[in-house]
Amino acid sequence: MSDDKAAESVEPAPPAAAPASTPAAAPAPAAPAEMNSIPNGKGHEPGEETTAAAKTPPGDTTEQSEDPEANLAESQEFLSSMEDKKTTGFTDFEGKTSFGMSVFNLGNAIMGSGILGLSYAMANTGVVLFLVLLTVVAVLSSYSIHLLLKSSGIVGIRAYEQLGQRAFGTPGKMAAGIAITLQNIGAMSSYLYIVKYEFPLVIQAFLGVDNPSSEWYLNGNYLVIMVSISVILPLALMKQLGYLGYTSGFSLTCMVFFLISVIYKKFHTPCPFMDFAFNSTASVTAVTNDTGYNQACVPKMVNLNSQTAYTIPILAFAFVCHPEVLPIYTELKNPTKQRMQHVSNISIVVMYTMYFLAALFGYLTFYGEVESELLHTYSRLDPYDTLILCVRLAVLTAVTLTVPIVLFPVRRAIQQLFFPNKTFYWPRHIVIAVTLLTLINMLVIFAPNILGIFGIIGATSAPCLIFIFPAVFYIRIVPEEEEPMRSTPKILAACFAGIGFLFMNEWAIVSRDGEFNLLEVSAPRWTASHSRYMEL
Repeated sequence: MSDDKAAESVEPAPPAAAPASTPAAAPAPAAPAEMNSIPNGKGHEPGEETTAAAKTPPGDTTEQSEDPEANLAESQEFLSSMEDKKTTGFTDFEGKTSFGMSVFNLGNAIMGSGILGLSYAMANTGVVLFLVLLTVVAVLSSYSIHLLLKSSGIVGIRAYEQLGQRAFGTPGKMAAGIAITLQNIGAMSSYLYIVKYEFPLVIQAFLGVDNPSSEWYLNGNYLVIMVSISVILPLALMKQLGYLGYTSGFSLTCMVFFLISVIYKKFHTPCPFMDFAFNSTASVTAVTNDTGYNQACVPKMVNLNSQTAYTIPILAFAFVCHPEVLPIYTELKNPTKQRMQHVSNISIVVMYTMYFLAALFGYLTFYGEVESELLHTYSRLDPYDTLILCVRLAVLTAVTLTVPIVLFPVRRAIQQLFFPNKTFYWPRHIVIAVTLLTLINMLVIFAPNILGIFGIIGATSAPCLIFIFPAVFYIRIVPEEEEPMRSTPKILAACFAGIGFLFMNEWAIVSRDGEFNLLEVSAPRWTASHSRYMEL
């Protein structure tokens, strides 16, 4: 404030000095552009730049004309003091997460239990058609992230909800926040639902318990609570998402172990395989052709049947990670749009490779007999196979370690909706995480059928987050002076939003008909079949 008083005490400059002040005052308009965003990427409203510029008294032109260098130093000191005095929000921090850790986190967000259903998708589309569809979906996902990053770079905002507010005001912010919350709560419920049903069976098989009674360690409700308190909650309480890079790396390692095991089993499983439950060949008719090959063991390059339409949504949402992109971008060290796009592209390429290999070798092991949950098909060979049991445990570990990654965007969305201008506050941070985990555990324990509802909700929220919102935000945020409405980028974005509406309609039909819902049916079906094996 001493600088302001000194400036006010200076008498107005004589008319002769006015021309000399013009060169010194010329760089002033550049200040708002420099203040448009802060290092962590949180943007300011347009009114804030005007307010900061208006606080420079008009009498300063005399000092600027007399000593331009001294005046420049004082201006920089004044601007820095103004930034120091601004209230920092809960996302105001300098990103310190390395490039590799960011790749791990985004890859873990992409990789979910959906990989278990990709072999079934290949069996109902064919190898070539599956590869084409998977490639198209990977390219579309990368393009969607490009739209998000481009919109974020233009307005200096790295929060999905704030992009919605900048594009459509409060309704846009509410729509983005609600979609993220519903989508990720549904995903976390599905993951814990798998833990509830799979974990007791894995323990039962390892211990060799043929007729379980009331042992507490075989009760899925107790186990899901214990996993939530001992593993998920401590990780969910981390202040920043970047700290989960190590657990994300371990989670991906578990999925690599799953992939290696699938490849290994391909070369150690006869075709047609022997069903353990009935001690006979599976329901495959051994029809041979003229060359002597069993036609049931010949892969199909293209296969169109009644189930093909139901497998396309599995591929369409195989690379869902968009709610996590901007939080990871916020915490990235030396963040730039190009650097974050590299993180996204590497994560997508790695997941693309793992998806294709897992689907291919799983399909080449069982061909038309592969089921909607791949590991369930392996249990038909031998439910006590130690390798498959270890793979099940690895998949459970990977799914469990994905829950904290998915929880972070939900907590961020809640804070953006209800506490947008608040600083980081540990009690609020902890209460939101505990409340979310408590709610999800109650849904999994007391209302397991809620997953059907979340399947329908996901039919709306997932296409919005992947296709529709990035496209319409891009169209609204990018100025027409830079890209007119009829420019190629905006036309492509509009077409991309149209694809989202098509997928929304397709997935809604699948969820309504109930023909294929992997997360809802895989665990109970494996439970029933495993119980039958125990009776034998």
